[in-house]
Amino acid sequence: MFPGCLTALVTPFRDGAIDTKALAALVEEQIASGINGLVPCGSTGESATMSHDEHLTVVREVVRVARKRVPVIAGTGSNSTAEAIRLTRGAQELGADAALLISPYYNKPTQDGIVRHYAAVAEATRIPLIAYNIQGRTASNITAETMGRLARVPRLVGVKEASGSMAQVLEILATCGPDFGVWSGDDVVTVPLMAAGGIGVISVASNVAPRRMVELSDALRAGDLARARRVHASLMPLFRDLFLEVNPIPVKTALAIMGRCTDELRLPLTPLTAQHRAVLETTLREQGLV
Repeated sequence: MFPGCLTALVTPFRDGAIDTKALAALVEEQIASGINGLVPCGSTGESATMSHDEHLTVVREVVRVARKRVPVIAGTGSNSTAEAIRLTRGAQELGADAALLISPYYNKPTQDGIVRHYAAVAEATRIPLIAYNIQGRTASNITAETMGRLARVPRLVGVKEASGSMAQVLEILATCGPDFGVWSGDDVVTVPLMAAGGIGVISVASNVAPRRMVELSDALRAGDLARARRVHASLMPLFRDLFLEVNPIPVKTALAIMGRCTDELRLPLTPLTAQHRAVLETTLREQGLV
């Protein structure tokens, strides 16, 4: 379910508000570039600083513009289970095809608490759910053993895995079986994760280079490792420089340099430093993106 390259979509702002015109243009460009799916309202989409109404506005607009041409997997995670249920129900009512839910952050639940969190959301909603494991943002790791328990939760179809541990990825694949999808949550490890059995990547880099990221995931899905290695090597400078500072500062700046949206961020995120902007501009030119 939902294989290939899915874009963790940036949320454009203008004068403090969501720029729906720029958002619609981003969606159209992504679809025209062959992207396999769209993931609005994740960490790349600055969901942490959006209100509930703004969150629904973004999902509504992406669903409207996509028109079922590609699946829309709405980010609906929260460290409050009740809030995650509200956001997921909202996305469901707006026509999202699935929801991506980050593991509860800050309150650091036990492994049992993590399972109960996802099970409660699944019980209260009807669309497929994808867990998101990123210990660097949540301060807790979903272990492979716990993932095996989550694989038995109805409608929980997979995980966006960004633990940074390929050993854990291999354990998840072995524990959860072939019907449980594993997506790379980090562009730079797309090749080893998909070669090991993952079904795709939820990508930051595809905001600015969607065709090449689709080429990468297509090569891996076809088993063409030689081609995948070539594409991956060519994209490494972009992968590196899109994380010169915390995501999504560099990728939103890149889109602004490319003329796709403003580089407006919401505090506590701040503009990319002049030094890093110069590095990023050079890489974008070398990649043929400007």
